[in-house]
Amino acid sequence: MKEKENTKPKLIKRIPNIPKKPQKGSNFNIFWVYAAIILGLVLVSVLFTNDTNKTITYREFETNMLAPGDVQKIVAYKYEDLVRADVFIKPDRLNQEKYKKYQTKSNFGSTGGPTVSFTAGSMDALDKQLSESQKAVPVDSQILAEKETRQSTFNSWFFTVIIPVLLFIGFWIFIMRKMGGGAGGGGGQIFNIGKSKATLFDKESQVNVTFNDVAGLEEAKQEVMEIVDFLKNPKKYTNLGGKIPKGALLVGSPGTGKTLLAKAVAGEAQVPFFSLSGSDFVEMFVGVGASRVRDLFKQAKDKAPCIIFIDEVDAIGRARGKNSMMGGNDERENTLNQLLVEMDGFGTDSGIIILAATNRPDVLDSALLRPGRFDRQISIDKPDLVGREQIFKVHLKPIKTDVVVDAKKLSAQTPGFAGAEIANVCNEAALIAARRNKESVDMQDFQDAIDRVIGGLEKKNKIISPEEKRIVAYHEAGHAIAGWFLEHADPLVKVSIVPRGVAALGYAQYLPKEQFLYTTEQLTDGMCMTMGGRVAEDLVFGKISTGAQNDLERITKLSYAMVTIYGMNTTIGNVSFHDPQNEYNFNKPYSEKTSELIDIEVRTLINQVYERTMQLLIEKREGLEKLAEKLLEKEILFQADLEEILGKRPFDNRTTYDEFVNGTGDQKPAAEGLLHEGVGETTDPSSPLVTPLNSES
Repeated sequence: MKEKENTKPKLIKRIPNIPKKPQKGSNFNIFWVYAAIILGLVLVSVLFTNDTNKTITYREFETNMLAPGDVQKIVAYKYEDLVRADVFIKPDRLNQEKYKKYQTKSNFGSTGGPTVSFTAGSMDALDKQLSESQKAVPVDSQILAEKETRQSTFNSWFFTVIIPVLLFIGFWIFIMRKMGGGAGGGGGQIFNIGKSKATLFDKESQVNVTFNDVAGLEEAKQEVMEIVDFLKNPKKYTNLGGKIPKGALLVGSPGTGKTLLAKAVAGEAQVPFFSLSGSDFVEMFVGVGASRVRDLFKQAKDKAPCIIFIDEVDAIGRARGKNSMMGGNDERENTLNQLLVEMDGFGTDSGIIILAATNRPDVLDSALLRPGRFDRQISIDKPDLVGREQIFKVHLKPIKTDVVVDAKKLSAQTPGFAGAEIANVCNEAALIAARRNKESVDMQDFQDAIDRVIGGLEKKNKIISPEEKRIVAYHEAGHAIAGWFLEHADPLVKVSIVPRGVAALGYAQYLPKEQFLYTTEQLTDGMCMTMGGRVAEDLVFGKISTGAQNDLERITKLSYAMVTIYGMNTTIGNVSFHDPQNEYNFNKPYSEKTSELIDIEVRTLINQVYERTMQLLIEKREGLEKLAEKLLEKEILFQADLEEILGKRPFDNRTTYDEFVNGTGDQKPAAEGLLHEGVGETTDPSSPLVTPLNSES
């Protein structure tokens, strides 16, 4: 039994392998500076005070100074239990040989302070002694002791030295902490302000986000996972002669998941991960940004292999030399220059990879994007139908949903939504269900949440006059009629005259077909649909209102885009004056004559759209009246209501919703297939020029 007990393995408590911090030299302590200041003030008070003159007897004073008439004045004050008298010698007598023995370091060469001192029992005794010594001197010429009241030596020294020193030290510590701003640790002292603010995530850090939490970004995930895999298994790539990119730039619209993808990298990578924002390099002091860049890469070299993630890199990576005013960008440019040098100074086998994220790649410096620095640009676009379905599934996991909730239907009803907007929809749906005291979240809650995100908060209690409500009803009915009877217009899903948001008195919601290329006919039909509200007001009431402001803004932007960007005007021709990088520096790349011609063509296009929409509404006047009256009655109408009033839509165009939900389901829309096949340059549906999900006021 003993042998078995001896052979039983012992339980050894494993100590976590905490990575050692980079060894640094002796840390400088700011309190040594405080101690030196205090010591200096004390030495000054001791060495240069005049309270160290020699003390003599009264007899010596009477014989050598008072009798010869050398005394200028006598100042007497209380000193402990005695009276002390300071003797001031006349300046012209100080040079005599007999006074040299009384000179000290404190009064050497001085003519203003006392030369010697003597003591007496009391003030009365001092006056009596002086009178006895000057009996032969006339009363008018006698020297009398001047009486003074002085504090004790401790109180005087405390209030004149200690209190000012303490106040100075307190003020100094306050300034140091404020100016340091917590930079680089160490109590936020100003001597650490040049230290990097990067947050380090290593094996012991709890980062719960993984690649499983990132949905709808399959291509981007593949690119980033390759970088993580290289750090784990570098020989897999180096054996074939490959070199991993030094840097990868995540580019995409706000809310598409750039930072989330970086968090997943921190959670998956088994290497140190430095995370910071581009604004962390910016400081009010000159040279601090460049110093922080140097310190960041120094720490990275000590921790290699590792990953550095810089969020919102456009804060320091803007193109140099643009919009500079009186050297205002010099500090930012110095920081960028240091970043460029550090990124280009690594060897290919250093094991340090830089990730950066931005939603404004057009403003970045070209030197930052060249191969050798950011070799890859990983595009993170808004998700398609399949991607939105996956994102919905991720965000629906923590929500207690009803069995009828279908992520596929929700993804088809939210075209153009980014990941952050989908997360907001799921959260709003849960809040709405809780407000209604439901046990689970159903599809109606999600429908209301989508309306909440698109149009804003519903305001049923907003007081609107009957006349205004009638105008809004005909306005929205005009949108619905134009969209219903135009072939390329987006099919209507819902029209409402319930006020929402800040100023929207009504809105019409459409479900467009997801596509990336738009023809002239499609854009023109969309403009006619947007113009339907203004035309309906003019047709029915003979006057117009301010309710079409949002409609006119969109029409004007799209008209100028068709003429000056997309080359869709025969008079102007196949030219594009698009300038996303501001290369023209606010100067028009065309003449004044061309500018005038552009304005004429835009007005002509808008007038043609207006006339076409007016003709359509005149033909469908009866349907317009019925639809408006129904809106005044029910306030909210859906697609089924329009089919009941207007009949089935005369065009057999299947929407993306029909194809994805009711059709094959797994096939992507034809327009997306064209994009993947690379047919020309595509137009971003999220662009303000082409709105994917129309919400009109």
